[in-house]
Amino acid sequence: MNSILISLRATLVLAAVTCGVYPLVVTGISKVAFHDEAAGSLIKDKDGVVRGSALLGQNFTAAQYFHPRPSAAGAGYDATSSGGSNLGPTSQKLNDALKERIAAYRTANGLAADAEVPADAVTASGSGLDPHISVKNAELQVARVAKARNLSAEKVKELVFASTRKPDFGFFGDAGVNVLELNLSLDALK
Repeated sequence: MNSILISLRATLVLAAVTCGVYPLVVTGISKVAFHDEAAGSLIKDKDGVVRGSALLGQNFTAAQYFHPRPSAAGAGYDATSSGGSNLGPTSQKLNDALKERIAAYRTANGLAADAEVPADAVTASGSGLDPHISVKNAELQVARVAKARNLSAEKVKELVFASTRKPDFGFFGDAGVNVLELNLSLDALK
């Protein structure tokens, strides 16, 4: 009986520490040291309305918006179905999809039939939720967005530059453009 009581006490103490004290301490520290990240890295529009998270992509298809990379997450950017397509380079289904996406990208952005297309414009990320596109991808979309919004290409390029995130610590990864932030910047011009 003594062993059972010791086991019950140990279980209660460990449950209180691991399920109560530890999560509260970690949450408190994160809210103080990393307030925006702990709150979900929310992005608000000019009116203060939350429009999304800097960590999760959204699907934009209208000509006046920059388009994100394709998503394999559910019906597109569905956070409950995060994941890649699991199609490999020998998959005919993937190769057919890439050919269609490349043609559609060239057509949508008024590019020549043999123009190079950035890989992130036609392939999904591993999570299917990547909120960033490459700077090259954004640059190729500038003319379409500028025309659709009746803006100068230079003004749109300025917004792309302002929305470009540099590599972490200056050398980890590549520069990228957060599509939601960029599109909200465009909407704020009105």
